[in-house]
Amino acid sequence: MSTVNLSVLKEQSLESINALNTPTDLEGLRVKLLGKNGEITGLLKTLGSLPPEERKSFGGEVNAVRSAVTEALAARKEKLDAIALEEKLKSETLDITLPASPLATGKIHPISYVMEELETIMERIGFTTVQGPEMETDFFNFTALNIPENHPARQDHDTFYLKNKDENGERMVLRTQTSNAQIHSMMAHGAPLRVMSVGRVYRCDSDMTHTPQFHQMEGLCVDKNITFAHMKGVLHRFLTEFFERDIKMRLRPAYFPFVEPGAEIDIEWTYTAADGTQKTRWLEILGCGMVHRNVLTNAGVDPEEYQGFAFGVGVDRLTMLKYGVNDLRTMFEGNIPFTHHFGMDAAKVRK
Repeated sequence: MSTVNLSVLKEQSLESINALNTPTDLEGLRVKLLGKNGEITGLLKTLGSLPPEERKSFGGEVNAVRSAVTEALAARKEKLDAIALEEKLKSETLDITLPASPLATGKIHPISYVMEELETIMERIGFTTVQGPEMETDFFNFTALNIPENHPARQDHDTFYLKNKDENGERMVLRTQTSNAQIHSMMAHGAPLRVMSVGRVYRCDSDMTHTPQFHQMEGLCVDKNITFAHMKGVLHRFLTEFFERDIKMRLRPAYFPFVEPGAEIDIEWTYTAADGTQKTRWLEILGCGMVHRNVLTNAGVDPEEYQGFAFGVGVDRLTMLKYGVNDLRTMFEGNIPFTHHFGMDAAKVRK
């Protein structure tokens, strides 16, 4: 190909490039000129057939045309991209003077908040928070707590038993109460001690006020000369602080294998009747009693020297009463509006 033809090709190519107004058309022209089967690429493929004396000169001229076309394509693409960006900015105008959209903030689930509140109240009274395993042996969950072999709680229909066993071959259960932490604490630290444990427990039960997995808080005080009066005073202060008002309560005799004597605590509760009137009734709230001497013995504490009291309360039930929730199951459904309504801002959690 002569020098004149290369000059014409270069001039025509540059004119075509500058006349295009869309990236798609520009890409089509690039392929036509510089693609695998493009015009300029085809000229380069003919170099092998030229005499050696013409090859160097003609090849240099073709490469010069290719470079000029390549630069023109890049420049035109940059200009077309700039035009497209400007048009997009015009059509998608952002008013930076408008206030920013509010950030979505989370809430602490009411049960989580109540658990933290219970720990705070009990620590103020003088109890130390301890934890116990949720996967527990039959001994710590039942035997050490003086629960007999024929007790209904030890039946399969009431307790989740696990297939695996511990290193001693004893069967394992998902703990049915947080009382197992009391046994672990006494065996590890002896007496005197004042501990409370709050966490998840598991029972085969499900209705408006029960779920298979729920939360419980237990307290234990063991020392010399501990009396029923000490227990009553601690529980009255605990309930008064939690419900943030003076609580009237009464103790009713009750049976629990791990305490003797045992009692149920009822509190005077005001509620709105179906006719809209305010009424008052006694409401069962928790169980308590003096620690059975067998429990102390099983935990390695001398019952002739020490005695104490223990109590247990359902965290979920306390939460329902305090916040007016009618169905316990709604707390475990992952309902975001429910959590935002009853939940607590992290900054407001009391320490």
